[in-house]
Amino acid sequence: MRYLTPVMLPLLLLLAACSGKPELDTPRSVMVVQAAPGLSGLEAFAGEVHAREEPPLSFRIGGKIARRLVDAGAHVRAGQVLAELDATDVRLQSEAWRAQQASAESDLALAKAEIDRYKNLIDRQLVSRSLYDAKLASYQAADARLRQARAQSSVYGNQAGYAVLRAPASGLITQRMAEAGQVVAAGQVIFVLAIDGEREVAISLPEQSVRQFSLGRDLVVELWAAPGKRFPGKLRELAAGADPLTRTYAARVSFAAPGVSLDIGQSARVYAQDAGGNGMAVPLAALVQKGSGSAVWVVRHETIGEGEQRSAQDVVRLTPIVIGAYGEDSVPVRSGLKPGDWVVAAGAHLLLEGQVVHPIDRNDRAIDVTAISNSAAN
Repeated sequence: MRYLTPVMLPLLLLLAACSGKPELDTPRSVMVVQAAPGLSGLEAFAGEVHAREEPPLSFRIGGKIARRLVDAGAHVRAGQVLAELDATDVRLQSEAWRAQQASAESDLALAKAEIDRYKNLIDRQLVSRSLYDAKLASYQAADARLRQARAQSSVYGNQAGYAVLRAPASGLITQRMAEAGQVVAAGQVIFVLAIDGEREVAISLPEQSVRQFSLGRDLVVELWAAPGKRFPGKLRELAAGADPLTRTYAARVSFAAPGVSLDIGQSARVYAQDAGGNGMAVPLAALVQKGSGSAVWVVRHETIGEGEQRSAQDVVRLTPIVIGAYGEDSVPVRSGLKPGDWVVAAGAHLLLEGQVVHPIDRNDRAIDVTAISNSAAN
């Protein structure tokens, strides 16, 4: 066995010490942004433009579709024929009941003639009272059969009209859900009609935000097709329960200004002031998952080291935060940050707790964290 010389032992101890210590003292350049009030106090929700009224259209009777006269995207007028069923069976049933009505009318006329004749005979006491009562009952039965035949004839006459599907109002066909030749049931949706008139935006609110919304709350709507152009709106409708699949609450936002011209199906964003936030936001790339919550790396100016090696350095500290609904490229911070805090905006997954960094801005300029923090505090 070879023994270590007095020269080799210190070298081995130095190497062991170096290999076991993470390289935190080498500054890493990181891009930072400042979490300051007014950076972003809005929550954004994706939405789609809809008509205020969108009734599904269906036949009131079942049958085979003989003709489909419009397609999705067509603008229709009130009363316009949209589709027709094969009404052959309905017409035959209507004709059968009309024939029964005619037969019932004949039976009633005969029964009335007999009751009139028996009434004269009973007045002269030529027939018994029981026989007269029997003829009277026959007359009343004939009258009831006639009323039944007339009602059934009216029902099948109406059903012949139900074989034609008409637009209840002027509007745009947004969906077509059946085709000619298809056999459909009564009440099965054939078209969805967006009625002309007021437009609104349909959005979905997450469970963690829905309690902040109440009917009539002021909101702001921005169309994807017209970025930067915003319209004032109000929350008009909010579902009482969450969707069982998405666990979000359906809501409708109406436009506060009348006469806003929009196309059905346009994409939109709805902005709401984050009532539970502090007016600050951070980029999405700055977020770090910490357990079941979120965190960010905050740059702190601290004194590190021991003895003669003590020095003031910029280091990163993982700071838990509470966030709001995700926006397009940022997320509002409800708690966990103070005005003036500098947050690492990129490469957060490469950092370690207490690591020395060199903060820079988007233009690669060095950031004096101490000076900015002090000014923000003042």
